[in-house]
Amino acid sequence: MQLHQLHYFVTVAETRHFTRAAAQAHVAQPSLSQQIRALERELGAELFHRARGHIALTDAGEALLPLARRILADTETARREVQEVVQLRRGRVRLGATPSLCVGLVPDVLRAFHDRYPGVELVVHEGGSRDLVRVLAAGELDLALVITPLPGQGPALATTELLREELVAVTSPDAPAPGSRGRLKVADLRDQPLVMFRRGYDLRELTTAVCRAAGFDPVFTVEGGEMDAVVGFVRAGLGLAVLPGMAAVRSGLRVTPFEGPGLHRTISLAHRKDVEPPRAARELQTVLGEHLAAASRAGELPPRTRLLG
Repeated sequence: MQLHQLHYFVTVAETRHFTRAAAQAHVAQPSLSQQIRALERELGAELFHRARGHIALTDAGEALLPLARRILADTETARREVQEVVQLRRGRVRLGATPSLCVGLVPDVLRAFHDRYPGVELVVHEGGSRDLVRVLAAGELDLALVITPLPGQGPALATTELLREELVAVTSPDAPAPGSRGRLKVADLRDQPLVMFRRGYDLRELTTAVCRAAGFDPVFTVEGGEMDAVVGFVRAGLGLAVLPGMAAVRSGLRVTPFEGPGLHRTISLAHRKDVEPPRAARELQTVLGEHLAAASRAGELPPRTRLLG
């Protein structure tokens, strides 16, 4: 039994006419008839009642028809899936991520993806979560790593929670350790000069919010920097900064956790609900999940950082 025989059989069953079926299948009518006969011999049963001007399915034909359609449909699905995999030799993925994630998570994930699909172009857009959502909604990104929950999140946006990450305090290795017993309370930030990110950073808003919830406004010695600048200012001894755990361990600065339950943020992957991400983007999502799972099993995630979902 061969696929082209099943295709000819289904075409005859749908047209109820050998000549029209042959024309639709782009094959000579004698050849089509010959292949149908060969299929019948293979199955040991006639599939059609043949009468001049009238073609009808036998009981055996009726039984075969839904199975043949399913086989042909599955074959087409397999062909398309393979073609999509082949197409990953080329293509593009547009990923948005917050600055701290571009430092702490994204490089390793993109390296793993590039090793697997070296022909796929990677485009990274760095920005705050609100900006990333706007760019994503405009169709200029395929995926975005954002901090959730997002205020005013629209119904057209789908988010999947990936990671609950601890936030820590970082200071210069040459400066006195903040807090006591190797830990820090949010209230201790009242007496600490802070190095603060520019407006629009999720970390700026979160740090300011927790300080105000503790009853005080934080004091900034330097503000307005990007991630690299903030790390540099802290290393120079200009003050303390609050960073995510993954970024902090790469900074080379002294890391001091907050007393439990501590400070955390939720990292989510977002895409538009009304547009399915392209295959390359879906593969990047798979690589991201594999990377996080492997890091968790190997104990490579910062303390008190855990996978979600």
